[in-house]
Amino acid sequence: MVRHILIGTALAAASPATAEVALSDTGFTTTNSAEVAAAPADVWAALIEPARYWNADHSWSLDAANMSLEPQAGGCFCEALPDGGSAEHMRVIMVQPDQTLRLSGALGPLQAEGLAGTLTWQLEPVDGGTRITQTYALGGHMQFDRETFAPVVDGVVREQLDRLVALFPGNQD
Repeated sequence: MVRHILIGTALAAASPATAEVALSDTGFTTTNSAEVAAAPADVWAALIEPARYWNADHSWSLDAANMSLEPQAGGCFCEALPDGGSAEHMRVIMVQPDQTLRLSGALGPLQAEGLAGTLTWQLEPVDGGTRITQTYALGGHMQFDRETFAPVVDGVVREQLDRLVALFPGNQD
């Protein structure tokens, strides 16, 4: 059984055009999208530099400058930590430049759960720009109530989309 929760999108001018959370018996999927007045190649260039848009509050080091992404299969979406430490947030599993970036992993505190996650960023040319669709599917053993926690996770990944969109003046939300 799948249940859908629609997330309010009129929160601010920078909110994505659409936002949805679908719950199942074993996990949930969040889907967010927005349009920007920029070519897919320009959006791609920003997307593969998470230090430009990732909120430092959602990092272990509290410094987005420590975030990096290797845009190739097997590449790491990683973070440098103080004293020579590091954290792998996700592993890159698919790259189609200017079109699709797909990563595998459970973000942040979800790493401690028995979960598998897939974050897909899809870029599609539209009149006057690019539609960005972000989908995060998460499933497995959860020690938390997915119905309560799914909108929280959606808010975190949606914020990263909002911050990416904000890099492009004249966005079309």
